[in-house]
Amino acid sequence: MKSAFLSLGRGVSAFSLAFACLMLVLSACLGMFQVVTRFIFEQPAEWSEVLIRFFLIWMVFMALPEAFRIGSMVSIDMLHRLSPPPLRRVLDVVIMVASLALLAVIIWFGWDYAQRGKVQTMAGLEDLSMFWAYLALPVGSACAVFGVIANFLEPQKHELETAQ
Repeated sequence: MKSAFLSLGRGVSAFSLAFACLMLVLSACLGMFQVVTRFIFEQPAEWSEVLIRFFLIWMVFMALPEAFRIGSMVSIDMLHRLSPPPLRRVLDVVIMVASLALLAVIIWFGWDYAQRGKVQTMAGLEDLSMFWAYLALPVGSACAVFGVIANFLEPQKHELETAQ
C-alpha cells in the first residue's frame, strides 16, 4: 500500500512539476513577446501581460507538490537538529497535519473562489473567465496533498542536508 501510494505520489508530482515548468516557459516566451511588441514594434499586446500572470499563478500552485515532496515547504530545521529521533517523528506528524489542514482550507475556499469567479473576466482577455485562474488554487493544493503525505511516509529532507 505504501509503495503504491508513493508511486502515485511520484506520478502526480512529476506531472505537476512538468506542468509548472511549462507555465514558466510560456511566461518567459510571452514576456519576451511583450518586450518585442512594446519596444520594437511600439504596439503592446494588452493580453500578454494578463496571460503571464495567469501562467505564473498556475506555475506556483503546480510546483507545490514537488516542494512538499522534497520537504522544502514547511521546515523547522533547528528543531529537527536539536530534538531526539522519537521527537522528530512527532514533529513530522505535527507538520504533516498542519500542512494538510492548510491545504484543505485552500482547496475548500479556492474552489469557492473559482466558482464565484466564473462571472468575472480577465482584463485584456474578456473571453476568458477568472474561473480558470482561480482553479489553480484547489488543483495545485489537491496535488500537494500527495506530496505532503509522501514526504511523511518517505522523508526527504534535502534542505537539512544543504543547510549551513
